[in-house]
Amino acid sequence: MSLILVADDEPKIVHLVRDYLESAGFQVLVAYDGQTALAQFRHEGPDLVVLDLNMPGLDGIDVTRAIRQQGNTPIIMLTARVQETDRIVGLELGADDYVTKPFSPRELVARVRAVLRRTRAAESPAVPIRAGDLVIDPNKRLVYRNDRSISLTTTEFDLLVILARNPGRVFSRMELLDRVQGFAYEGYERTIDVHIKNLRKKIEPNPRQPLYILTVYGAGYRFAEI
Repeated sequence: MSLILVADDEPKIVHLVRDYLESAGFQVLVAYDGQTALAQFRHEGPDLVVLDLNMPGLDGIDVTRAIRQQGNTPIIMLTARVQETDRIVGLELGADDYVTKPFSPRELVARVRAVLRRTRAAESPAVPIRAGDLVIDPNKRLVYRNDRSISLTTTEFDLLVILARNPGRVFSRMELLDRVQGFAYEGYERTIDVHIKNLRKKIEPNPRQPLYILTVYGAGYRFAEI
């Protein structure tokens, strides 16, 4: 049974999310501030974190940064902020997904399931993908460039595998969103741009002049035929 940490400073939201997640078969830990959330994370090691962006003390950005320093535990961010740039900050720090308040609890449960499914999916044996200086091992979920290991989030890794397995093929943002999340909503396509930006920072020798993940203007992205 998967263990989910839910952190939000609004008790009504915490209780609602907890009830829906428990009804869906998850174990749930709760926290009402960032400091407690981080302590719970370090002590209990949850499988996924649902994290409010705006909390007292340590906010969601600070907690995300601390979690990412320790590993790649999936994070779904909750945000009431209407500015797109506020939501993008969390994604750039390594959150796997975000949900904007007010939200449907059923949608949140679906997103939790989708992220966990991607994280734990038992892939059939696959030959490592080699492209230039990159080596991508889908079985071990590891990426190397020039024999140096690169740490990717769940979403970043899944995006990279989808693109690298299909060099030259153009994927729209909505298609990539659907493939990595299991569903796609209009208005969330911008999250793909953020994940691609993060990927380029990690795998490209020069992110401003990418060799691997190329933009096809007006269409989406493709992986270079190397």
